[in-house]
Amino acid sequence: MSEDPLSIALSDPGKTRAPMAASPMPPVVVLGAGLTGLSAAYHLRRPTVLVERGPEVGGHARSTRQCGFTFDVTGHWLHLREPQTRALVAGLFAPGELVSVERRTRVFTHGALLAYPFQANLHGLPLEVVQECLVEFIAARERAARGEQPARSFEAFAEARFGRGIARHFFVPYNTKLWGMHPNQLTAEWVSRYIPVPEVAQVIGGAIGVPQEGLGYNASFLYPRDGGIDALPRRLAAGLPVGTELVLGSDVEAVDPARRRVKLSAEAQWRDYHALVSTIPLPELVRRIVDAPPAVRAAADALRWVRWRWLDVATRVRVPVDYHWVYVPETRYPFFRVGVYSNAALSMAPHGCSSLYVELSEREGAVDVPAVLQALVEVGALASVDDVLFTAERRAEHAYVVFDDAHGPATRTILEWLESVGIRSCGRYGAWVYNAMEDCLIAGREAATWAEGQVRKVRS
Repeated sequence: MSEDPLSIALSDPGKTRAPMAASPMPPVVVLGAGLTGLSAAYHLRRPTVLVERGPEVGGHARSTRQCGFTFDVTGHWLHLREPQTRALVAGLFAPGELVSVERRTRVFTHGALLAYPFQANLHGLPLEVVQECLVEFIAARERAARGEQPARSFEAFAEARFGRGIARHFFVPYNTKLWGMHPNQLTAEWVSRYIPVPEVAQVIGGAIGVPQEGLGYNASFLYPRDGGIDALPRRLAAGLPVGTELVLGSDVEAVDPARRRVKLSAEAQWRDYHALVSTIPLPELVRRIVDAPPAVRAAADALRWVRWRWLDVATRVRVPVDYHWVYVPETRYPFFRVGVYSNAALSMAPHGCSSLYVELSEREGAVDVPAVLQALVEVGALASVDDVLFTAERRAEHAYVVFDDAHGPATRTILEWLESVGIRSCGRYGAWVYNAMEDCLIAGREAATWAEGQVRKVRS
């Protein structure tokens, strides 16, 4: 049987790509082969070295397979809004390999399973809660009409836009669980695109029982029919230009911008570069830079992030819910979001089974798996704990970056200095932002354009 060309390309790029052509100019070096790094290398048309410390490409857009079940690094649903990225993705997959899925999302609170978003679907809550939310929503609009300006915190944003009732019953408890800190410690920089702001008619309609669905930036998404979001980075890797050198299993020990070189852990010698694109976490990059200014190091030390811990859950029967994910704001439950991969793609689980992810509120200590499973039964995500075949605990060091008061000044200080020394740091963790997979693809493409410009500057 012939070898799979995609597997060959990922395990030994030299088998499918010609050796890098001799060039009078050092290559562009890209650090990190997540979606941003892959996109940068994919769009570059000159000698490029793509470095990844892990054994495979993908970053957080990877998948794990076990006993016929497939699990991603929690929900990775591909939302595309820009024609150029739609064309890119369409060129990576044959017709029918990606399916378009209409989002089914819910909120479980006060014993009720509500449509998403909470602020536009209050019907089903206790009447006194509905009344509180509506009265406070009107009060918030009156304050806005008087020109009152809210404080900068995320809590203040939620109260100003939706009222104290909706903030108290959803935004504050949910985001406290997600971020591991009270929303009054967060700014609202990141929310403008990601939190739906319904019209008055939608809030009222949702309160009296007229479902308000399809709101928000991700009303539909694409997903591989055969299961596993890792298909996207693998296709990007297989489509890298001839001459791209993919270095797997090598961390970055040091970056010397003055001499334009990097030291990789897997190699004895330094590598020269003409332009450096970094997608590794911003504070990790700064720690590796030789002679970074004290102000830049101090700014990196001020950056904070959220660690992630979740359970992958495999069941022997189909789960009794049809949603793709559900938000769970109440603090009495040990998780804040539960997703069902196999409701988006049946191939994510064997026939008649389901695969789920359960994002946990606590980041430290032993996971009380029986308690988590019982809570899943209580919120209706499982019919019985006996339906569970196995669970697996997963962790990620960097998940969400924290938007506190230090975030803006610190990232500006670091990114401006990096650009001044010929380094482009981009992507979710490279730019230290909150974004979606499409944004990473765009950031990589823009980084490739920047790197090409660096080369033209030298030649002109």
